[in-house]
Amino acid sequence: MVALLWLIAGVVLVAAEVISGELVLLMLGAAALGAAGAAALGAPLAVDAAVFAALSLGLVLLARPALKRRLMRGVELRTNTDALIGKKAFVETTVNSAGGLVLIDGQSWSARPLDDNEVHRAGETVTVMDISGATAVVSGEL
Repeated sequence: MVALLWLIAGVVLVAAEVISGELVLLMLGAAALGAAGAAALGAPLAVDAAVFAALSLGLVLLARPALKRRLMRGVELRTNTDALIGKKAFVETTVNSAGGLVLIDGQSWSARPLDDNEVHRAGETVTVMDISGATAVVSGEL
């Protein structure tokens, strides 16, 4: 009977995790399922409670942070001008410290070199290093 109560508690906690999304209830539900396993093996209630407590602490303090980091790690979506950094650009008119034009993804941008001593001739391919206002800061291919 005690194993059934632990099992029900575990299933309810795991189901409630769908609403919270913080993984705490999932960890507590897993601990309750572990306690249900101990109770099913005939352990006394005190041992069931100790199994639940140990699993709860271990899962919440150790497994949850690692799982959250893993789930939250992902590809950062870059938008607007941030998405242009690192792209290749085609030099339309000579780019030097006075300026110039480059073609990035089919759009013409005013440009200047990353290093003022650099000069990029029309027809070269450069890399967009930064966007400063409406000007692409470019550098020669590495």
